[in-house]
Amino acid sequence: MPSVVGLLEQRELAARGRVDELREEADRIHAELAVAERDWNEWVIARSRVGEVPAPDGNVVVSDPSEGLPDPGGRPVRPGPAEAAKPKSVVPMWRAGLVWSALSQDHQRILRALADQDCLGQGPLRCQEMAGCSGLDPVPAKVEALRSKAKRLVARGWLAESAPGRFTLAKDVAGPGGGS
Repeated sequence: MPSVVGLLEQRELAARGRVDELREEADRIHAELAVAERDWNEWVIARSRVGEVPAPDGNVVVSDPSEGLPDPGGRPVRPGPAEAAKPKSVVPMWRAGLVWSALSQDHQRILRALADQDCLGQGPLRCQEMAGCSGLDPVPAKVEALRSKAKRLVARGWLAESAPGRFTLAKDVAGPGGGS
């Protein structure tokens, strides 16, 4: 008859094996997601840069934003209204000419607070101060959500973190109208 400790060890090893398998699968999916997000971001950038489309007769036609651009499958795609990105959308990498409306309203609020701070000649803002500027209660949950968004904006080139937890607009990022 097997011992209780031996049976527990067998079950522990089986559970550990399952955890390792799931971690490997999660890592694979995470890597695949990163590639898909990068690919998606490149398509968003490409679509945003299309300003002129050559007509079949060789003339250059300025594309009308209300007309859909064909997707690879040949079906027309109607772009949505020029509103801000969805709240859970990907933050695009900053580049000259990119307007703030490419960001979600939450990210735009952060940029607006930092732009106001910059206009007043006051230094970097902490997330708790940003919460107050944005009309949010400076409670830990809201502050941490702001910190997460600000860190994402730093990673994408929209903001600079002059000292840990102190944020400013990146030097090349212009006002709400867009690029530099």
